[in-house]
Amino acid sequence: MGTRMAGLAAACLLICALPLSGAWPQDAITSGEILDLERCIALALENHPALLAASGSLRASRGRVQGAKSGYYPQVSASSAYTRSHPADTEERKGTRGSLYRNSVDLSQNIYDFGRTSALVEVQSLGASASREDLRDTSREVVFNVKQAYYGILQARQDRDTYAEAVKLFQLHLEQAKKFYEVGLRAKIDVTTAEVNLGQARLSLLNAENSLRIARIVLNNAMGMPDAPPYEVENVPVHQEHPADLDSALEKAYDRRPDLLSARARVDAARQEVVLAGKGYYPRLSGNAGYGWSGSDYPLGEGWSFGASLDFPLFNGFLTRSQVEEARGNLQTAQAVEKLVRQNVRFDVEQAFYNLKSVREKMSLAELTLAQARQNRDLALGRYQSKVGSSIEVADAVLAEISARTAYVNTLYDYRTAVASLEMAMGGDR
Repeated sequence: MGTRMAGLAAACLLICALPLSGAWPQDAITSGEILDLERCIALALENHPALLAASGSLRASRGRVQGAKSGYYPQVSASSAYTRSHPADTEERKGTRGSLYRNSVDLSQNIYDFGRTSALVEVQSLGASASREDLRDTSREVVFNVKQAYYGILQARQDRDTYAEAVKLFQLHLEQAKKFYEVGLRAKIDVTTAEVNLGQARLSLLNAENSLRIARIVLNNAMGMPDAPPYEVENVPVHQEHPADLDSALEKAYDRRPDLLSARARVDAARQEVVLAGKGYYPRLSGNAGYGWSGSDYPLGEGWSFGASLDFPLFNGFLTRSQVEEARGNLQTAQAVEKLVRQNVRFDVEQAFYNLKSVREKMSLAELTLAQARQNRDLALGRYQSKVGSSIEVADAVLAEISARTAYVNTLYDYRTAVASLEMAMGGDR
């Protein structure tokens, strides 16, 4: 598990470092390649557009942090101007005609703003933290969707194999019924019944093959590679995993769920925005300096200036009070969202925990039912070959085995999906 988590972390770092040009690898899968689950997850982390969007949001939030920090640094600007004037011909204005050149370099520096800049930096930093958790949350969802789609392919393939075996059994039964009918040991209805059963089995096989094709499309979409070439997937062994108790699962979820961590960061940011809005009541102290050249002819005359200013916000039409009230409303909303997310986390964990417990209990029963159905099928075929049983008895036994095997396969992959659901609910990336 540690190796898997490290691999996902490295993949997430790769996602964050990728340029936003959308230049993803187009030939990541070779035709006929056999993919395992880890490979499919890695491809999804490299190619899924949802991760590209979340990575772009994180990059933008980091840019806002740097923009907020610009308030700590001096602001330097340069300007150059040229003016050509020709006023009306009056005796008083004759001396004002001509050209005027102005060039200057100006410097301004925030000296003390009673914590406005630091509060803004804190707000943007918390926003970046929330965006980082959003990226982790998106990654978690992408990984889960890949697992679910991967297990869907395995389940569809097992169902196809089940119906393919049923076709073979009904084909053998039809041949047996024809031989018995030709020698007068069975009636024509046995042959007709066997032909109907074979036709139904072939139809079920066609449906299963179509379900397998659709499952492959679902996995391609989950990996963000809809145009992937044909490939195969490896089987995944089922391990009887026993999760921790519910309280431990909830504790891990509260500590690790990225959507909850993102909501907490947004509450902190909203709380800091209230502080930032309140800074509007305080003055600002700033310094400025300038150096310039001006005149109508070169060489231009030089001049300089420096000074400081202290600005008091005496009255701004109750703008600051309105901004504080807005920030408090946003804080209330963020706190409610965090409470809702925490509630959803508990719901997800409890649902996944008890679902996994239920599916695990069903597995042993489904396995026993399948073994009994196979034994019953063998008995029915043996009775028919011994001219004791009927064709209907054979058909019923084969169909019962198909139903039991399908139920067992469904339970098997329901268990795998339930394990992945609990891992996701607990905030695990893998």
